[in-house]
Amino acid sequence: MNLVYSDKENRVYESEEWFAVGRSGDRFIEILEEDLIPLPEGATLVAIPNTRPMGMDPGTGEFTPLDGEVNAVGALLPQGYTRLLLPAYLKRDRKELLPLFGYTAVVWKEGKFYVAAMRSDEPERWNPLRFPMGEIERKVVELTGKYAENRLVRHLSHCALEYECLTAANTFYGRWEGAVPISSSCNAGCYGCISEQKPESGFPSAQTRLTFRPTLEEVVEVMLHHLKTPESIISFGQGCEGEPSTQAPLVIEAIRAVREKTSMGYINMNTNGGLTEQIKGIVDAGLDLMRVSTISAIPEHYNAYYRPRGYTLENVEKTLRYAADHGVYTSINYLIFPGVMDREEEVEAMIRFAQRTRLKRIQLRNLNIDPDAYLSLIPPAKGELLGVKEAVRILAEEIPGIAIGSYTHPPLTT
Repeated sequence: MNLVYSDKENRVYESEEWFAVGRSGDRFIEILEEDLIPLPEGATLVAIPNTRPMGMDPGTGEFTPLDGEVNAVGALLPQGYTRLLLPAYLKRDRKELLPLFGYTAVVWKEGKFYVAAMRSDEPERWNPLRFPMGEIERKVVELTGKYAENRLVRHLSHCALEYECLTAANTFYGRWEGAVPISSSCNAGCYGCISEQKPESGFPSAQTRLTFRPTLEEVVEVMLHHLKTPESIISFGQGCEGEPSTQAPLVIEAIRAVREKTSMGYINMNTNGGLTEQIKGIVDAGLDLMRVSTISAIPEHYNAYYRPRGYTLENVEKTLRYAADHGVYTSINYLIFPGVMDREEEVEAMIRFAQRTRLKRIQLRNLNIDPDAYLSLIPPAKGELLGVKEAVRILAEEIPGIAIGSYTHPPLTT
């Protein structure tokens, strides 16, 4: 399997002299055949700026960075796939932060691109090729015309067209999981947040948050538009907003107003789970599904990344337990980074956390972050490194009845 690299014009090449190398945490490692799958449909190859790709000399087994005006290459995977290894490279400037993407190791093998990844869910529903821009544009024109005074619909049109957000696009299609952003504020200061960064962070914000507070009428209009089939899901809490439970009174009113008119579909909230008392009110109003974002069940690791404001991981656990006690189908959005989530101590902590909270589903999401910056934040490894594939296998085996995938499903189809 040969090394893949790009030139300064972002054209991609294979090296006939060097074998490909992967990265797990802070270690360069040889890529195994069993960890490779063909580049999935809907994946994107990208040059990793200001890097020197790392290759392996097939004669000596020595890891060596390439010289010249070249960059490492990574793959960005569609939903339904979980990366097993990062691309291997050296930064030309260690202080320069990479764009916020979830880079995956890619190789050239037998005339095709392969990636170090595994399929973790049914990818077809979230295949970007099922969202042709021309069709989305027509749907946007149709819905913004129908709801001309609804600022939330106009905001979602920006998300669908400019950010190419598939959840926002689903709102215009009226299918699967749609979005209803509601909050501009957050009670966490996540390192590498995609929607809010201070200038001194060095990270560019990939998206901008809501600049207004939607009215109850605007929110209900979007929700009722989407909830028209038994499998439809409408979700509070998106990348273009803050924490939805900071707007708990509005969320509660909206849920109650919608459920007075229809029992169709599922109402979901994507949340950090920190505002337990507010979320109890949302649960009591009739929430069906809850997806709590987390990166670790170890407090020191969790705190380093999420930087919670006025809450702890204990609050997150209380929130999940209350939701489960009151019939909400609970999931976690588990941010995956090879060489970290597959540490022995991380896996053991997550098993205990899932058992205590009676989780129904673990959704694996590739963490979009600069690897070196992330590793400098979190506690060093203590136990054995298991590998992502083995870690996921252990989670499935040790947590009774858990479903593992990469996106939200209606409970009856899990």
